[in-house]
Amino acid sequence: MTNSGSNSQLDLTHWIIRLIAYIIDSIIIAIPTYIIWYVVLLSIIFSGGVTGFVAAYGFAFIFPFFFGIIQLLYFVILDVSWGATIGKRVMGLSVQTTSGGKVDFGKAFIRNISKIFWLFLILDWLIGIATTGSDKRQKFTDRWAGTTVVQTGKSPIAITSPPPSSPPPPPPAPPAT
Repeated sequence: MTNSGSNSQLDLTHWIIRLIAYIIDSIIIAIPTYIIWYVVLLSIIFSGGVTGFVAAYGFAFIFPFFFGIIQLLYFVILDVSWGATIGKRVMGLSVQTTSGGKVDFGKAFIRNISKIFWLFLILDWLIGIATTGSDKRQKFTDRWAGTTVVQTGKSPIAITSPPPSSPPPPPPAPPAT
């Protein structure tokens, strides 16, 4: 995988590794979020009878926004404090400014705002991949914030070419007579 920001060719491996990191982070966020959500939801249902059930049904439409806010906070806080989320660290990635510096709160907020709703995130990735930019590793909001995601460690799924095989040993010499 290339770390050069000037590479004009799309590095599909980089985007797959980022997607896997995002899935890891989403699972980490989803577990406590769903637990909290269902505790609140059940308390509404059991406290209000039919009215509680109707309120809970309406409450379900708020969940994607609630999940998005939790996700935005998670990504911003970890990008600023660690330079990467847990998923990015597992995959050997980190977030930095295009000049190689540490990301501040404002830049982290801008680059992660699309995570507030899944459709915005898909559009952010697609626009970043489809449009030309100086760094093909940037999604659209990365360009806007002046940040990029770089490979800083070894990814557990790094796709590398196999080492060249050595030629077979020469056949043994014929027996001397």
